[in-house]
Amino acid sequence: MNAVIDLAPLTRFDPPGGLTAPAPAEARGLDRDAVRLLVADGDRAVHAHFRDLADHLEPGDLVVVNASQTVAGEADARVGTGAARRDVVLHVAMDLRDGTWVVELRSAPDAGRAVLDAEAGQVVTLTDEPSATLTLLAPYPRGGSSPTGAGNRLWRAEHGGAEPLRETLDRVGRAIAYGYLDRRYGLADYQTIFGTTPGSAEMPSAARPFTADVVTGLVSRGIAVAPIVLHTGVSSQEAGEAPQPEWFEVGEPTAELVNVTRARGGRVVAVGTTVTRALESAVPPGGSRVVASSGWTERIVTRQDPPRVVDGLVTGWHDPQASHLLLVEAIAGPGLTQLAYDAAVRERYRWHEFGDAALLLPRRAAIAAA
Repeated sequence: MNAVIDLAPLTRFDPPGGLTAPAPAEARGLDRDAVRLLVADGDRAVHAHFRDLADHLEPGDLVVVNASQTVAGEADARVGTGAARRDVVLHVAMDLRDGTWVVELRSAPDAGRAVLDAEAGQVVTLTDEPSATLTLLAPYPRGGSSPTGAGNRLWRAEHGGAEPLRETLDRVGRAIAYGYLDRRYGLADYQTIFGTTPGSAEMPSAARPFTADVVTGLVSRGIAVAPIVLHTGVSSQEAGEAPQPEWFEVGEPTAELVNVTRARGGRVVAVGTTVTRALESAVPPGGSRVVASSGWTERIVTRQDPPRVVDGLVTGWHDPQASHLLLVEAIAGPGLTQLAYDAAVRERYRWHEFGDAALLLPRRAAIAAA
């Protein structure tokens, strides 16, 4: 278990009102790889497009991507009975692999806010498949509660139904989404080109702008690409709420590539916070090499517990006080992170899963000092 840590990022900025990407790039008339890319390298910010990624890396670098595939995790539902029954949006965050699931209830119809007053023992019924139910057992994690103090956000729940819950969700569910999009989009819009292993409740969105042309451009310049798997939970954490445990797998080929890259002086660039968490979870305590690993990770990468093998980061843009910012600061350093966010706000980059991207490459001296 992690010790108590400071979950407050140092980066300060005003949320960019009206700059959330309301739709996938393709629905906005752009190719996937035509979204903007802010490159923060050392002490400067350069504005480019994602298709230019290879121009900002070097032969011998390694780009690590998440091969987790996004699954249908959202469904309309009802909670309670009789006069107390109400409509909710159900978000299924993860399969705990012990017969129970982590779920979140959110307000209907657009999942705009968490429902915090549910109670243990209540039954959640899927609207489009009434035979499928989830009984709320206990807050998740054990004894956990919302940082607001107003109630519990995540629950461990037991499924009841004639078919497995995953099959039901595949049939009647949809991609998890929130109220800031202009409409609902299909599950295909939430996939990356690397997704081969189903399991993520939300898209590993840092990799969404990748295309076959971008990968070809990397490989043709001597920049390797390797996969890991980390199945994401839900990203709707309250301010000050730590990331939840997630399932990850780092295979032997990727572990060896990371170790060889570092030994030869190349940089390991993680595509997203998910990849960073998986790689760092595969480094034994006190070690500096990746070991093939799998299982539940509770690793939280912070300035106080910085990365040991990740040197750079491809990422989207996170809200103020989001726990993801702790990981960004741990890799890039608070100064470079602040520089990047100031530039992104000033130049009106797009936020959230369908938005623009950043490539953060701190100077090697800064990495060594982290």
